[in-house]
Amino acid sequence: MRYTEGMKASILVIEDVPEMADLICMYLRNAGFEPLPLDTAEKAQEQISGGYEPSLVLLDLNLPGMSGFDFLKSFRKTCRATIPVIVVSARDDDEDIIKGLGLGADEFVTKPFSPKVLVARVQAKLARLLETEASVEETIRFGPYTLLCNSCVLKKGAEKIPLSAKEYEVLEFLARSSGTPVTPEQIFRGVWKSHFGDVTAVGVYVQRLRKKIETNPAAPQYITTQFGMGYQFNANPADGNS
Repeated sequence: MRYTEGMKASILVIEDVPEMADLICMYLRNAGFEPLPLDTAEKAQEQISGGYEPSLVLLDLNLPGMSGFDFLKSFRKTCRATIPVIVVSARDDDEDIIKGLGLGADEFVTKPFSPKVLVARVQAKLARLLETEASVEETIRFGPYTLLCNSCVLKKGAEKIPLSAKEYEVLEFLARSSGTPVTPEQIFRGVWKSHFGDVTAVGVYVQRLRKKIETNPAAPQYITTQFGMGYQFNANPADGNS
């Protein structure tokens, strides 16, 4: 989920040395962050495939199994490009730094380092991310509603409609596919970032959304069911969709 002001930022810490991971996580927690320490890139990929999206990643390069470079390359292909990645590594060769930055790292911190300075770098990255995304807020409008895509907020006029993180993600996915039927499987892959899982969860979230945005959830206008094709989002239901 996108990092927005007021939320507790989740920091993915990929570090295979337990003492180092514990130290980093202690300082992050003390600064008000929510760290998730993992000792392999494979475990990190598994979390991301299950729907976890960090606000920022702290990545070691020398990992057992998949290297930090390979993880970074995969992460930049599958996750939002705006999520900051700070490489924290004992490797300080110019070639490694250039390679890391070329694969999409935002910053390179060499070991040993000051935990306080590292946390300050994390805070600075997230502060700049908020400023950047706030300045280019993307919106999707339908009926009296407005989706604030950078802030992950749904409004009806000036009123904020409360949505869970997953409800918002399903709604945004449907809204971005407006006018085109999408199957539950497509929605599941797009929102849960996985090809495996309980696809029936999609129907549950659609029903929840209908109760929150439809005048009559039993006869939906915005999120309709197209027989044999899936769900279709209609931004302008008065134009003929029902």
